[in-house]
Amino acid sequence: MSSIRRFMNQLHPLFAKGGRLEKFYALYEMVDTFLYTPADVTYTAPHVRDAIDLKRVMTYVVIATLPVLLIGLYNTGYQANIAMAQLGLDSTPGWRGPLLDAIGYNASNPLACLLHGLVYFLPVYITTLAVGGFWEVVFAAVRNHEINEGFLVTSMLFALILPPDIPLWQVALGISFGVVVAKEIFGGTGKNFVNPALAGRAFLFFAYPGAISGDSVWVAVDGFSQATPLALGSVPGIDSAVGNIVAHGYSWWDCFMGIQPGNIGAESTLGCLLGAAFMLYTGVASWRIMAGVTLGLIGTVLIFNFSGGEAPMYGMPWYWHLVLGGFAFGTVFMATDPVSAAHTNAGRWVFGILIGFMTALIRVVNPAYPEGIMLAILFSNLFAPLIDYVVIRLNIRRRMMRNAKV
Repeated sequence: MSSIRRFMNQLHPLFAKGGRLEKFYALYEMVDTFLYTPADVTYTAPHVRDAIDLKRVMTYVVIATLPVLLIGLYNTGYQANIAMAQLGLDSTPGWRGPLLDAIGYNASNPLACLLHGLVYFLPVYITTLAVGGFWEVVFAAVRNHEINEGFLVTSMLFALILPPDIPLWQVALGISFGVVVAKEIFGGTGKNFVNPALAGRAFLFFAYPGAISGDSVWVAVDGFSQATPLALGSVPGIDSAVGNIVAHGYSWWDCFMGIQPGNIGAESTLGCLLGAAFMLYTGVASWRIMAGVTLGLIGTVLIFNFSGGEAPMYGMPWYWHLVLGGFAFGTVFMATDPVSAAHTNAGRWVFGILIGFMTALIRVVNPAYPEGIMLAILFSNLFAPLIDYVVIRLNIRRRMMRNAKV
């Protein structure tokens, strides 16, 4: 590592002020601070000395996504291999064909399933990094700011919440919208009012609904159609949402593990729980928000259960809602975004409960859109500043009344 440090020091004059590559200093600074702890220190009071910095926080979040990623890669390959067997195919058309043919399509081989999923995930992730990173560099160079590590988290989360076979040009368009419109035009990292990864996916959902929703996008095999368990539960005219899901071969345990058609890496509740445990242990996520989202969903679902509505989703138990779709992923990785979420302790409870309430409301009352967690988080992001404002004002009023009594 010392040789790399010397090499970076030799390059520094080229990128420093007055150097030939001065305009690209943000790019040099990004690589340097990724490899080493930043040398910048605070000289004037007040300041806080802490072992954790933004780079370490973002690194922890990326590490927390690894269980979800690994299970998601396996599930993507597994679902594709099952579909290949059902269709009687022995090869895949397109540029992925030679790679997949070499790996094989054996659904009973975990390594084959994992590698199969990796072949679909890597192009999506590389496109996200390249295009999103390009916009980060452009805005950093224009503003003469450093490139923030927050994009590492955005790029990973965005790639995990996409269908496996989504066109790469749509991936580039979605991450461009998320980075530019949802973050950079408002000032960059720390000033975005909504989650950039969710904003990018919402843009794709409304701009290209055929490529981001429906039964034909969740399994990475052309010509194969398979509804997600959550969509199966919202089919009109069935007697029982859970009964229809089970009748199609999905048990509660399958959904908990994440063995179901869906996004690349947002389906495993088990993987999300492992990630949540790591983030709570390291202190980079709010347990109040996670608990609030869960309680908000459970409470609202119980109300719907007792209301006796005729739609199938009215009777779905709360413990099924917890393992279906991207609820767990949204609760752990999206709702806890430290920028777009509420910041006061009481506000985090309200913020989380609002997300859970909206998720259940959309899932049960609007069967045309069976998910709900994405729109619920974006909607709640808009109200987070107001929630914090009300909490602060109430605290100030309470203190003034206490002082008046004294």
